[in-house]
Amino acid sequence: MTTKPNDRLSLTGKTALITGGASGIGLETAKVFAQAGAQVSIGDRNEAALQEAQAQLNDQGISLETMFLDVTKEGSVVEVMRRVATLGSFEILVNSAGTGARMEATELPLERWQEVLNINLTGTFLCSREAAKTMLEQGKGSIVNVASIMGLIGGGVYPNPAYQASKGGVVNLTRSLALDWAAGGIRVNAVAPAFVRTPLTQSLLAEDGMEEKLLARTPLGRMVETYEVADAIRFLASDAAAMITGHTLPVDGGWVAQ
Repeated sequence: MTTKPNDRLSLTGKTALITGGASGIGLETAKVFAQAGAQVSIGDRNEAALQEAQAQLNDQGISLETMFLDVTKEGSVVEVMRRVATLGSFEILVNSAGTGARMEATELPLERWQEVLNINLTGTFLCSREAAKTMLEQGKGSIVNVASIMGLIGGGVYPNPAYQASKGGVVNLTRSLALDWAAGGIRVNAVAPAFVRTPLTQSLLAEDGMEEKLLARTPLGRMVETYEVADAIRFLASDAAAMITGHTLPVDGGWVAQ
C-alpha cells in the first residue's frame, strides 16, 4: 500500500530534538516540525533565548520542550539525549547549533579556532553519537546536520577559515555516519544554506555594501529565508526522503552551481 505524498512528509508520532533551537534556522525548524505533527524539543545554551523562543511559539499555539544544552560538553549532551528518549519515539535529530569567526587565518587565535570547531563539528558528532544509541535500538531514525555552502566551496566574500573548515567537516561526517549507521536504519543527511537572515549573520549584513555583494553572487538574486531551510530539513527528516542518506542538500539560490 502506497501513501500519499503529504502523508510521507508528515512527522506525526515522531519525537525530534533541534540543537541551537532558540533562534534562527533552529527555531524556524522547530515551528515547521511542530506544524508537521512532531513532538518537538529544542536545546540551546542561551537560557534567555530558550524562554523567549518558548513564549513566541506558545503565542502561535505551538507547545514544545525546552532544554539547556551545551553541545561542547559531553555530560550535557548525554543528559539531554537521555531525557528526549523518554518523551516518545526519538526519531529525529537536527544539529543546528553553530557559530563563526570572520578573521584572516594569520589573525585567528587558536582558542577561537577551537571554539568554532568544538561547537560546529565536535558538537554535531557528540549529539549524533548519543542520539544514534537510541535510534539504533529502535531500528530507525533520521539525523539532519546544518552545514553551509562554505563547507562545499573554498572561498566566499570574506575570510572565515574556522567556519569553513568546521562545515566542511560536517559535510564529510554526514557521509561517514550515513554509511556507518545505514544498516541500523538511521539516515544521516545535511543541508547547506547560503546566507540567511539570522542572529548569526546580523552583524555581517549590517556592514556597508555587504548585502549587495552577497546578492550579486547569488544567481536567484535574493537571500535565503529561514523557512526555506526549515522546509528542506523537514523533507530530509521525513519518510519522503526514505531512500536518501549521506547527502548534503544546498539551499543556496544557485551559489554552488557556479
